[in-house]
Amino acid sequence: MTAAALRALHVPGRPVLLPNVWDADTARLVEEAGYPVVATSSVAVAAALGYPDGEQAPAGEMFAAAARIARAVSVPVTVDAESGYGLPAPEFVARLLDTGAVGCNLEDTDHALGRVRPIAEQADRLAAVRAAAGDALVINARIDLFLRAEDQRAVLPEAVERARAYLDAGADCVYPILVRSADVLAEFVKAVSPGAVNGNRLPDGTD
Repeated sequence: MTAAALRALHVPGRPVLLPNVWDADTARLVEEAGYPVVATSSVAVAAALGYPDGEQAPAGEMFAAAARIARAVSVPVTVDAESGYGLPAPEFVARLLDTGAVGCNLEDTDHALGRVRPIAEQADRLAAVRAAAGDALVINARIDLFLRAEDQRAVLPEAVERARAYLDAGADCVYPILVRSADVLAEFVKAVSPGAVNGNRLPDGTD
């Protein structure tokens, strides 16, 4: 499957649901359930490999797991690639494409420093990945501000600024992870329109 096929599923007003998987077996179950895309979860893949989340698992093992997942299904696969494992953009893109994946999440947390990267720095990283990938990857730029925010509305302006910068840098869509307020998410979506936005639904049913 191609990145174009994955992009075509991003239709305004018709959200595409992406259940997360962590190995080939769960990937097959998601495809058999009728979902048109398989998405990996970095925390789940790392845990299955015996490592904590946050780029603690070796990049080679994470890419190998992604390759097993991509081989197991016939639908597009998008990989939670954390922050890119510290790899230069051309190497990162080449190794990701070698797995058979056609999309990825790239978060703006710098795991080595334990902070969210400055906007311009992350935008430059995304632009470099886009330049290396061309149209072969769907890039979902994750925004991590809401993860630790006590007041989610307070970080909304910066989140919108980041989203616009990331989209301008070549991201196909943005992902403000763990927005728990439907109102805040609605304002975010409106502010970055017509950019595509990914959200998450938690096991307890909250969005």
